[in-house]
Amino acid sequence: MRLTVFGATGGIGREVVRQALDSGHEVTAVVRDPARLSVTGARLEVFRDDLVDLEAVRPAVAGRDVVLSGLGARSRKEAGVATRLTRTVLGAMEAEQVRRLLVVSAGPVGPPPEGDGPLDRTARGIVSALLKDVYADLSAMEAELAGSTTDWTVVRPPRLQNKPVTGAYRTVVGGFPAKGRFIGRADVAHAMLAMAGDPGTVKQGVGVAY
Repeated sequence: MRLTVFGATGGIGREVVRQALDSGHEVTAVVRDPARLSVTGARLEVFRDDLVDLEAVRPAVAGRDVVLSGLGARSRKEAGVATRLTRTVLGAMEAEQVRRLLVVSAGPVGPPPEGDGPLDRTARGIVSALLKDVYADLSAMEAELAGSTTDWTVVRPPRLQNKPVTGAYRTVVGGFPAKGRFIGRADVAHAMLAMAGDPGTVKQGVGVAY
């Protein structure tokens, strides 16, 4: 497949690029600073852009089979960036009639797990309060997706870890895995690539966790 990856220098985006190249895909990595992209490969194209102008972004998505995004705020000070940048991506995709899109959100933005115990509910409430601006941004981003013409999937992980890819994680379409408290960034990337060809995840939020 021909893939475009936004947020390709972030922890999840970089893993999407690496794993996609290892699987034989052609990848366009959209970055603000190419020097921060440590992944290399013969099938990799690096596209430099700051996602301010959707017309400038159109060549990065034109003719692609799937677009994957790890865009998002890295701190509360950056809250709002996920919605703003994703809006640019959506505009470019719709202009180029590219439909398949997968983005990273966060577990607390979606519905709680079935059978959520008091410990998990308390922890979820504390985290949601601490990061309320970031989660409000992600909720607004998800609303932008829902109003778009794309075949979107929102991937909602819990607390992220830097661990090697295992492929051993749980996913729940429209919900979240019970007692799912952690997942490695590499496994989120693995899940996104696996969902790219899964019609059952189109226009769905998918919880993913160990």
